[in-house]
Amino acid sequence: MSSRFWPYVDQHRDAFLALWMDEVRQAGISAQHARVEETAVLVTRMLHDTGFSVTKLPTRGYPVLLAEAGGPEGTVPTVLIYGHYDVQPADPLDAWQSPPFEPTIRDGRLYGRGTGDNKGQHLAHILGIGALRAVDGILPLHVKVVLEGEEESGSPHLAETFANCRDRLRADLAITSDGPMGIGDHPVINLGVRGILSFELRAQGALFDNHSGNKGNLVPNPAWTLVHALSALRGEHGHIKIPGFYDAVRPVGELEDRLIASLPFDPAIVARTLGLPLETVEPWPKEDYYRRLMLAPSFSINGMAAGYQGAGHKTIIPATASVKCDVRLVADQDPVVIDQRLRDYLADVAPDVEYVSHGHMRPSRTPPDHPALQALADGLTAAHGVTPYIQPALGGSLPDYVFTHILRIPSFIIPYANEDEANHSPNENMRLDLFYRGIVATAEMLSRVAEVMKR
Repeated sequence: MSSRFWPYVDQHRDAFLALWMDEVRQAGISAQHARVEETAVLVTRMLHDTGFSVTKLPTRGYPVLLAEAGGPEGTVPTVLIYGHYDVQPADPLDAWQSPPFEPTIRDGRLYGRGTGDNKGQHLAHILGIGALRAVDGILPLHVKVVLEGEEESGSPHLAETFANCRDRLRADLAITSDGPMGIGDHPVINLGVRGILSFELRAQGALFDNHSGNKGNLVPNPAWTLVHALSALRGEHGHIKIPGFYDAVRPVGELEDRLIASLPFDPAIVARTLGLPLETVEPWPKEDYYRRLMLAPSFSINGMAAGYQGAGHKTIIPATASVKCDVRLVADQDPVVIDQRLRDYLADVAPDVEYVSHGHMRPSRTPPDHPALQALADGLTAAHGVTPYIQPALGGSLPDYVFTHILRIPSFIIPYANEDEANHSPNENMRLDLFYRGIVATAEMLSRVAEVMKR
């Protein structure tokens, strides 16, 4: 299936690439509070130049830009597109083959911080909207593009901004393009994300380290205190022991099971992706792999610190110990409720352990039977020439809940970047052909959504 938008995109490839490179040159690192406002100014100018009206939404953080184009709201369908203009820090700089903010083309890819995460992806949406308007002479729907400058810092103010601006952000559905495509750079539509609750456990023993022989059996060891606390939190095979933890977990439905059955599963590719021996992965049932990855909660230890970590051996009883953890949550679990249940349970089973919250994000899920899903899939097929995979959810976490929980609209996560984009790492990149395909995909998807959801 060939797209009618390819001639327009082919004609403007050089101009589109120049816009992309201009945006990548502008470093806006929210974690370091570096040049984020300047990046917002550049992106605002770019949106104006491509035919959008742009306003700033009230927020306590870096600017949240709302760009709009198309027919009057209420007379045509409204689609909300989300992206972010801030980027991760570029460290370690000596690991880059070319400077991170001097975009460089090598082997059919554009290298630079933010190429795929998220500048190339949200720009493909913006240019795709322009392509639809140029080819058809009209936008058959109303489009709202929301770009924030704090995603790489956890989007601390986004939920508040969305809650305060519900009326201005009203839409029929939301689309986000972030992260990598499926295995082999296959197009994919994700219908949700897992949530996350991040926290740290700390334990104190003596006021200072003690000799493990002279003081053993006398001085309490905070590392053992945390080991016992962790054992009380998570059991064999990953079962989480917090009372009431699973009460709100949404059951996996027949439609989700059908989606899982249609997904590919190659043990060799999975083993290579996970860094595990093939013999470990081969016995896994495909359905169990995807259910555990996308639709089940998990408890992970992210890092532990206690005692001596240098060369050789030092026989001590450490004075302090800590462990950083995260719990991934699935649809209908409330991280605020889980946080309180975790605190209460720890107070009962490990009263000497200090609990420190590091924030949370809600899970999100969109039903697989939404009428726009097939239109989106057909649009991706027209751009890529293959039928996309449809996944019930991502294993990771994004602020997708601002659409499904705050705005109460369906949300579709449709990545445009290559699987090996190295986002958050040195030598971040995005394939040029996928950037152009993203432009075509946006035009195709919006054209079809406008027809399916026309008023």
